[in-house]
Amino acid sequence: MPKPEMIDDDALDDLERELMGRARGRVLELGAGRGENFGAFAPDILWQGLEPDPERRAELTRRAREWSHEALPMDAVAEHVPLEAASVDTVVATYVLCTVDDVLMALHEARRVLVPGGRMLLVEHVLAPHSATMRTLQRVATPFTKRWCGGCHQDRDPLPALRAAGFADVEVRHRRVHDRPLPPESILLYEGVVAE
Repeated sequence: MPKPEMIDDDALDDLERELMGRARGRVLELGAGRGENFGAFAPDILWQGLEPDPERRAELTRRAREWSHEALPMDAVAEHVPLEAASVDTVVATYVLCTVDDVLMALHEARRVLVPGGRMLLVEHVLAPHSATMRTLQRVATPFTKRWCGGCHQDRDPLPALRAAGFADVEVRHRRVHDRPLPPESILLYEGVVAE
C-alpha cells in the first residue's frame, strides 16, 4: 500500500469538519466528549450524544444547551446504546473506537440503531497501514497509552470490524499527520452506509 498523504493538524481539522458536516437528520454521537464536534454539524440536525465519563458529560450537557441541542447526553457506552433499533439517521464517532472495550460490539450497536441506508461517520487514529516499523511501535506503545491516555489503543484497525458489522464503504481516506517529536500518526476518515 502506498504511503498515505502527509498533512498537518490544520488540514486534519478541515477534513474532520467536512466529514462531520455530512451528518444529517437524527444524529447519534458516540463518546461525544465535551462537544468538540458541535461547530461542524449542520444547524438542523437532531443531536443525541452519549458520554460515559461524568466530568466530560457535565461539560457536554452545558455545551449542548449552548448549541441549542435539546436532548441530554446519555450516560452510556458505545457497546450498549440505550436507543431503539432504526432510530437514527447518522452515527458519528471521533477518536472513540480506540478506547472502547469491544470494537465489533460497538459497531454492531451503531448499525442496530441506524435506519436502513443510515450513515456511519468516523475519524480515528489507527494502526499504520503503510509501515511495519510504525505498526510495531504502536503495538509496543499500546500498554502505556491504554493506562495513561484514557484507554487508548494505538494498535487498532477498525476497517475489518466496520465491514463485519454490516457497513459498506462509501469513502475511506487514510492520512498521516505530523506529530512531532513522535513519528507521524495514521488517521482514518471513514464514511460507510448500512448495507442493505
